[in-house]
Amino acid sequence: MDKPRRHKQARTSSCCSDEVSSIEWEFINMSEQEEDLIYRMYKLVGDRWALIAGRIPGRKAEEIERFWIMRHGEVFAEKRRQLRRHKS
Repeated sequence: MDKPRRHKQARTSSCCSDEVSSIEWEFINMSEQEEDLIYRMYKLVGDRWALIAGRIPGRKAEEIERFWIMRHGEVFAEKRRQLRRHKS
């Protein structure tokens, strides 16, 4: 006789997640040299963030990717406009 199979359900806990919504990200300050290097490297290697971060001392791949998304993402367009107005 076959025993009924019990499927184990994966338990996920949202209370202990380290993920942060992209809307909650803080803007990352990069020097002009870092920004220039990121743009040039992106043209050469695409979104290989670890490779790009390896060329910038003290920066992690996650920081570079977040910087890129924040500069080019539509979600952050309004925040960029507000920062520009605030600085003026």
